[in-house]
Amino acid sequence: MKRRPVYSGSTTVRPKTDAQPAAVGWPLAPVVAAAAAVPSLRERWHALYGSHQGKMLVAASVAITLTLVGLFQLFSAPAQNLTQFEINEAVNFALDERGRPPSVASLAYAAVIPSVVRVSGYDPEAKTPDSAPGDGQPPAVELPESGALEEDFHERFTAVGTGVVIDDSGTILTNLHVARAARKLRVQFFDGTEADAVIVGARPDLDLAIIRPSILPDDLLPATLGASGSLRPGDEVVAVGFPFGIGPSASAGVVSGLLRVLEREGEATMRNLIQFDAAANPGNSGGPLVNADGEVVGIVTAILNPSGLRTFAGIAFAVTMEEAGGAVEESPL
Repeated sequence: MKRRPVYSGSTTVRPKTDAQPAAVGWPLAPVVAAAAAVPSLRERWHALYGSHQGKMLVAASVAITLTLVGLFQLFSAPAQNLTQFEINEAVNFALDERGRPPSVASLAYAAVIPSVVRVSGYDPEAKTPDSAPGDGQPPAVELPESGALEEDFHERFTAVGTGVVIDDSGTILTNLHVARAARKLRVQFFDGTEADAVIVGARPDLDLAIIRPSILPDDLLPATLGASGSLRPGDEVVAVGFPFGIGPSASAGVVSGLLRVLEREGEATMRNLIQFDAAANPGNSGGPLVNADGEVVGIVTAILNPSGLRTFAGIAFAVTMEEAGGAVEESPL
């Protein structure tokens, strides 16, 4: 049987919609797939540097060093290949250009000269300028005419000798034959100071005298004394004094022998003397004999000349400082 359609009697109009009915279980919001982010070149460099920082710094340092070495080798001048002859010439040139060192004698002289004094004897009643106290300058020396050696030429210098200051109080050692050769003694120090002096002690057996000046210079400098026990034949020595009144003068030589004995006519025999060949003449008597270190090791006392003339013939003698210590009643060493 054919059914008849049934129509609703409601007057409400439903709006039309294009939306399709949702299936059961279908998501209500659409799913958006997030694209993977690609890192930039700078970010990749920072990541690489952070994980390998130490190795990269070492590699950079090595590269910079090798670059600098290569540039130096590239621009530096080629090395010179010197021959042995050229090396020898350069060494000889350097040796020739260097300053000459002072001699042993000059060093010894410089060490002792502030302590050396000129000892002069004079007669206070004499009117001649040579015998009277001077003005700080040594008197002029008149040499004999050629061909004539007058005996009084030597005799006039018996009152001119040398001394050496051995302590801060101004004690001076000299030869007795110099100190007693005139009525008055006058000494002249290195700085030019002059003063009268008197004998305060003597050892005739050693020909030694101790004299004391009345005035001392402000900058008095005593000599450094040395023992003769360290001397050996052949050692260098310097004699300092006023030969024939000229000086102070230095003469260099060597020790010729030790423990020498000197017999003197009418006087006591002298023993334990130092024999040396440095030039010594009248006026050197009483002066210091100095070793290479500038130490006074003896007092010049005599020369030997078989001809009888009082001039140097290559043999001179000095009293040791050990023996001289007896003259001052104590060892000066």
